[in-house]
Amino acid sequence: MRDAGLRIGWILVFLGISLLTHGRTDKYRCMWRDNPSTTMVIGWNQVSGSNPVLYYDTSDGGTQSSQYQFSQKPDRQNRFKGMHNHFVRLSGLQPNTRYYFIIVDTDGVSQRMAFQTAPDNPYERLSIIAGGDSRNYREARRNANKLVGKLRPHCVLFGGDMTGGDIERQWRGWFDDWQHTITSDGRLIPIVATRGNHEYSNQTLVELFDVPNSNVYYALTLGGSLLRVYTLNSLIACGGDQKTWLQKDLEQHQDVRWRTAQYHFAIRPHTRRKRERNDQLVNWASLFHKYQVNLVVESDAHCVKATYPVRPSRERGSDEGFIRDDERGTVYLGEGCWGAPLRPNDDNKNWTRYSGSFNQFKWIFVDWDGIEARTIRTDNADEVAAVQPDDIFSPPAGLDIWQPPQDEAVIRILPRDIPVAYSSQYVAQGRPMEVLDFSADVDGNGVSLNWQTRDEPSRSVLFKLQRAANGEDYQTIAHVHGQGIGKNQYSICDSGLEITQAQNLSYRLVHNLRPPSEGFPVIRNLALPTPEWQDYKRLFPDPRTGMLKVFYALNTPGDVRIRLIDTHQTAHSQSEYRNQRSGKFLKSIDMSEMPTGHYLLTIEADRKVIRQFQVHKKI
Repeated sequence: MRDAGLRIGWILVFLGISLLTHGRTDKYRCMWRDNPSTTMVIGWNQVSGSNPVLYYDTSDGGTQSSQYQFSQKPDRQNRFKGMHNHFVRLSGLQPNTRYYFIIVDTDGVSQRMAFQTAPDNPYERLSIIAGGDSRNYREARRNANKLVGKLRPHCVLFGGDMTGGDIERQWRGWFDDWQHTITSDGRLIPIVATRGNHEYSNQTLVELFDVPNSNVYYALTLGGSLLRVYTLNSLIACGGDQKTWLQKDLEQHQDVRWRTAQYHFAIRPHTRRKRERNDQLVNWASLFHKYQVNLVVESDAHCVKATYPVRPSRERGSDEGFIRDDERGTVYLGEGCWGAPLRPNDDNKNWTRYSGSFNQFKWIFVDWDGIEARTIRTDNADEVAAVQPDDIFSPPAGLDIWQPPQDEAVIRILPRDIPVAYSSQYVAQGRPMEVLDFSADVDGNGVSLNWQTRDEPSRSVLFKLQRAANGEDYQTIAHVHGQGIGKNQYSICDSGLEITQAQNLSYRLVHNLRPPSEGFPVIRNLALPTPEWQDYKRLFPDPRTGMLKVFYALNTPGDVRIRLIDTHQTAHSQSEYRNQRSGKFLKSIDMSEMPTGHYLLTIEADRKVIRQFQVHKKI
């Protein structure tokens, strides 16, 4: 009996040693201080152990530090809100790339986790979740967090009021709940944090999220020149230094395609229990209109709202300082509901699109051609499936996308292509840029389009070339970046057209500095097929490599054929896979040598179509 007791004792000793091989770290988070395409900040709480080192690589090395090429020690640490917070600021990363990492300390090794840098290509679509006010009800908060992990967005814009009292116990619980945002394969989702009135000082955001500005207002650009995100601080003066910074940054980033802002206090809350914010109307909303901020996300009121595009106004027809302006207005979304007590939506305006009162956040897609915003009810998180990692824009089964009464579930914001402020920044040597000698010539089965510019400014100019059949429904066929100061020559070939007598073909040029140029030459006797592909999801090949990636799944084994055809039904690529096993597959198609234009991609299994995509190859 004594020997048996000794054996049990040794087993317990060995078990204790094995448990110590796992590092005692928790409360993981990731953020951006700089370029989201090439940097990332990894934060955590160091429970025990010392001398932590973060090992990372683009390949998955598991929990073996020797399998990771790169390593870095924390750049900053603090003891705050009952946690020992550590932050590693990584830089020099590859855009749109998954990195795997572990944290090794004197107590052992953490679990293997991952993060992903943002794209640097303006033609790569972005998925963003935006919301705020998670402070009271942990079950509701966890539900929203779980949906973040299932929807796998590029980032979360969080509008403040994380906790109720800004105390240690609440913050430890908040970060424990935030772990539900980690995806099933261990990927952390970046948070862009905003200060709310329940964060009692700027220091809270600085110490817990390593924000890039001690005054907690800052801006980040995602997708190269696609989206500029402004995070503002409602808890300090919205005029003065903050307004000066905002105006200067907006002026300097008018070449970015889209601009969005987040902050805590709603300017015109949609509940009577919250007061109006006239200071933000005067100092911020006026700048949003002047410098074309397309979308704003507000929090604090704990209700649901979306507005029509509006601008500040006291003219006839306005309501509480705003008037609807579908052409040049800003859409405002909100207002919280990540777990804070819900309030009644009892203060609608004549420019309110819809309102409600339930737990929710906004799911926002951004690409070159527009912005889409959906309101997601979050209470049924456990019933929702996860998106496919390679198809994050298709709503998963069970996702509760709110359909407002007598309205659409999707809010769409389309490009303006005309700046509100035509300032001296758009002028070279005191003269506005001119577009000269726009011409088009038929060349075989294509059209050669040529134009010149004079007094092109030094800032980035973007030209959009559009085509229409019979002068109706212009479609963009190419984007061309300006060449810089002076007089420049441009030439684009619109190839692969069938030239007949059936239709007239018209071209026009739009650029981001001046109104759309109307009355450009109409090229007669050119026909362009118009296939009915509009209902199919759009895909874009990587403009750097020309590779098109496509995802599909097979429930049962079968013969698979993947076929890519153009608008004339000419096949450009065809692949066949005999008796392919069931499962999920990601295939690549080389489009680098294919002409620019529109294609249809069809995936068949046993001669039945299982997926179809509209493919756009741009210049």
